[in-house]
Amino acid sequence: MSHKLPKPQKYWIKCPICNGKTRVQVFHNTVLKDFPLFCPKCKLTHIIDVEKLEIVIKNTEKQTFII
Repeated sequence: MSHKLPKPQKYWIKCPICNGKTRVQVFHNTVLKDFPLFCPKCKLTHIIDVEKLEIVIKNTEKQTFII
């Protein structure tokens, strides 16, 4: 008899500017400090803190690409 543990639910972090889905997922117990969150839709990087699914935006900066 095998007991399967339920999978913890993952949540997508959305962009605080355009509300688009980013490529970052978190669990309810994830803790991020000074995390650079990049939004592929609006091309901005946001410095955020995440704790207990609460997101605090610390800074937003334009992303520049040098080729």
